[in-house]
Amino acid sequence: MSKDNKQALRRVARVRRAVKARANGKPRLSVHRSSKQIYAQIIDDAKGETLVAASSLEKDQRAGLKTGANVDAAKAIGKLIAERASAKGIKDVVFDRGGYIYHGRVKAVAEGAREGGLNF
Repeated sequence: MSKDNKQALRRVARVRRAVKARANGKPRLSVHRSSKQIYAQIIDDAKGETLVAASSLEKDQRAGLKTGANVDAAKAIGKLIAERASAKGIKDVVFDRGGYIYHGRVKAVAEGAREGGLNF
């Protein structure tokens, strides 16, 4: 395993450990970004299951967005995940940035989720 990959895995583990420590039973909103898409899911760590998920790969999202790799797409995914979470009765979550810097698309997902009604 390369040195860069080890450092990235350590960073992800450090962030996840801190998120779980302050969760107090709340589900976590996990974000993953690739070079072309953005993904978000709300996970219940106690049960080990995904409660709600959204991504820029979904058919209705692909039709409405120019690309899945920009801030506008990320904000739309944030609003979509918040909408789906409120439909399931989820209001409070903890934000898991997953080792990414809280900037750009990751920040846009968080802002969109807040606008949609999630508290974190």
